[in-house]
Amino acid sequence: MSWTEIVIEVAREQAEALSDALMEAGALSVSVEDADEGTDAERPLFGEPGMEPAEAAWEHSRVVALAETDADHAALVNEAAAACGIEADKLSFTLRPVADQDWVRLTQSQFEPIHIGKNIWVVPSWHDAPDPQAVVLELDPGLAFGTGSHPTTRLCMEWLEAHAPKGSVLDYGCGSGILAMVAQKLGASSVVGVDIDPQAIEAARYNSERNRSPVAYYLPDDFAVLGDQRFDVVVANILSSPLKLMAPMLASRVAPGGRLVLSGILARQADEVAAAYAPFITMSVWAEHEGWVALAGQAGTQ
Repeated sequence: MSWTEIVIEVAREQAEALSDALMEAGALSVSVEDADEGTDAERPLFGEPGMEPAEAAWEHSRVVALAETDADHAALVNEAAAACGIEADKLSFTLRPVADQDWVRLTQSQFEPIHIGKNIWVVPSWHDAPDPQAVVLELDPGLAFGTGSHPTTRLCMEWLEAHAPKGSVLDYGCGSGILAMVAQKLGASSVVGVDIDPQAIEAARYNSERNRSPVAYYLPDDFAVLGDQRFDVVVANILSSPLKLMAPMLASRVAPGGRLVLSGILARQADEVAAAYAPFITMSVWAEHEGWVALAGQAGTQ
């Protein structure tokens, strides 16, 4: 089977409605691109993770719909235009053939092993580890956040490698379980991961089993019933707003003399996050990468 892309340029206010209408009319997938890409008029569209722009469209948008090559493309576009109140004769489109590909191989080729710190490798299952003697995590891209490619994950992994925790570790907001597994492989005596997303917990348990890395994973309510256990290291790679709200709780989980590591924080947010933790633990910037920082601090011994 072969496919064709239907390419339509529209104004920002029409992009979302037209995208939905194209899907309803039978398009296999729809994406929106910047029609000014590659020109002086190109404008970035982004936001802090978890706070992305509400409308994923540009002033001059390009809506790209994927359809089978032998489909009636004109009818599909006309039906979509009518559904969202656009006059069909004012909506021109072009067709772009999609080259036949081995899509599985193409997708896999986009994910190569990632080298982090001095001796950590994150390796997709279809690759061999470049250095089998290193700390190797077999981890495929998936639904749960955390493959080591994001600066915040990398910063936390580098901190763990630099400090090689030997005691207990709590990874709060564990996502894929990558930080929990790194801590365990670096020598932590026990590791707990917590996440609000049941799907993340399921993915983390699968990843830990595949990596022969024993970690206990919990949803927050299940974790809470375990009592007031404290940990030698607490790491939380989330976002600045929830980190500030959770300051009393996360600080209370740090054992006397233990360490707290926070990331998911833009450099411009470092002071306000540190201020939220100041009544409990003095936090400071440990490292910065691509505009993101990791804060670290040590609890008192009393």
